[in-house]
Amino acid sequence: MSTETSKITLGDENFELPILVGTEGERAIDISKFRGSTGYITLDDGYANTGATLSGITYIDGEKGVLRYRGYSIEEIAERCDYTETAYLLIYGELPSGDELEEFRRNIRMHSLLHEGMKTIFAGFPPDAHPMAILSSVVGALAIYCPDALEPSNPQHMELAIYRMLAKMPTIAAFSYKQSIGQPFIYPRNDLNYCQNFLRMMFGVPSEEYVADPDFVDALNLLLILHADHGQNCSTSTVRMVGSSTVNLYSSVSAGICALWGALHGGANEACINMLEEIHAAGGRLGKYIDRAKDPNDDYRLMGFGHRVYKNYDPRAKIIKEICHRLMKKHGMENSIFELAQELEEVALSDSYFIERKLYPNVDFYSGIIYSLMGIPKQMFTVLFALGRLPGWIAHWREMHLAPGGMKIHRPRQLYTGSAQRKFVPLIKR
Repeated sequence: MSTETSKITLGDENFELPILVGTEGERAIDISKFRGSTGYITLDDGYANTGATLSGITYIDGEKGVLRYRGYSIEEIAERCDYTETAYLLIYGELPSGDELEEFRRNIRMHSLLHEGMKTIFAGFPPDAHPMAILSSVVGALAIYCPDALEPSNPQHMELAIYRMLAKMPTIAAFSYKQSIGQPFIYPRNDLNYCQNFLRMMFGVPSEEYVADPDFVDALNLLLILHADHGQNCSTSTVRMVGSSTVNLYSSVSAGICALWGALHGGANEACINMLEEIHAAGGRLGKYIDRAKDPNDDYRLMGFGHRVYKNYDPRAKIIKEICHRLMKKHGMENSIFELAQELEEVALSDSYFIERKLYPNVDFYSGIIYSLMGIPKQMFTVLFALGRLPGWIAHWREMHLAPGGMKIHRPRQLYTGSAQRKFVPLIKR
C-alpha cells in the first residue's frame, strides 16, 4: 500500500487522506476516517465511485475490456478449466491440485440431495410462480433444514455450508423448473458431472433415460464460468451487505438471488432475448429501433448494449458469441434470432452514437440465444445466471468473514433531505 496522501480543504482547514494502491495500479482515497475528522460524509449516488471493500478475487479493467479471476484471464480460465475448478479457484484463491479438485468434487456430490421435507415447500407454490422467486425462497429455507452449518465464525460450519450451497443450488434450480411445468422431480446422480447432472434434472423424466448433448454440456459449463464472478456488482454487494451482519451463507445467497432478479442486473438476458424476438416479429427493421434508442425523448433502450463498468467490448460477450457460432456450425442449425443479433451488433457498432458512448455488446446480449438453443425457457435464464454467479457470492462471503482485522457490519450514511423538525398536530386539529 502507498504512503501517499491527498488533501481536502474545508473552510480554513486542510485534511490529509491516505491513498491506497491496488496490485494492478488502481488508486483509491481512503475516507474511512473522514467523517470522524471533519464531521462531513461523502455522497456517491449509486456507489459509482465508491470502493466498499478490499478484495483479492476478481480484477476488471473496464476501459481495456479485461476480466481476471484471481489473476488468471477469463479467456484462459474459460478455455482450460471446468466450472467446479473455477469455483475452487474463486473461493480458495488458488488453482487446485488433482487431489484437491477430486476431494472438492466428491464433497459437492455428497450434498446434492435435498431433505424430503423440502418438497412440501415446492408444492406450496402456484403453477405460475417465477422460478427465481422459488429459488430465493427455497435457498433461504436451507437455513431451516441445515441447522448444523449456520455459524460463519466456525470453520467447520463455513466449509460445510459452502459444499451444501454448491451442491444443492442446481437441484433447487431444476426442481423450481419442474414445479413450474408440473413434472415430477428428477433426483441428482453422483456419477455425472456438475453440468450433466443439472441438465438431466432439468429435462429428464422418469419414463425414459436422458443423456445430455455433450455440446450443450460444454456450452453450459462455459456460460457458468463466464458468470461466476464480476466484482462488486449489485447482487454480490447484496451478499456482502447481508453477510456483514454475520448471518449464515444460505440467507446471504438468498438475498443475492433477489437482487439478481432485477431487469437491470441478471434479468437483462431475458429482456434482451425478448427485445430480439420483438424486432424479429416486426420484420427485423433495425433502423426503427436504433432510432428509438437514440431519441432523447423516447425511453426505449437496446438491451444488451453498454455496461456500468466496461467501456470496451465485454470479454465475456466475445466468448459467448464464439460459442454460438460453434454450436450453429456443429449442429447445422440456422437461427434467425442469432443472425439478427449479429446484424444489430454490426449496425450499432458502426453508428457514431454508440461508438461515442462506448456502448458495446455485454454478457447478456448473446447468452440468452445459447440458452434458447439448449431448450431452456426464458423464465429460467436468470436462474442459470444465479447458478453461475454462486461461486463468486460464496467467495466474497468467505473473504469478508476471513478478512484480517475482522469484519464490520455494513452501514452506509445518507444525506437527509426531508422535512426539518415540525410541530406535531393532534388528529382532531388536522
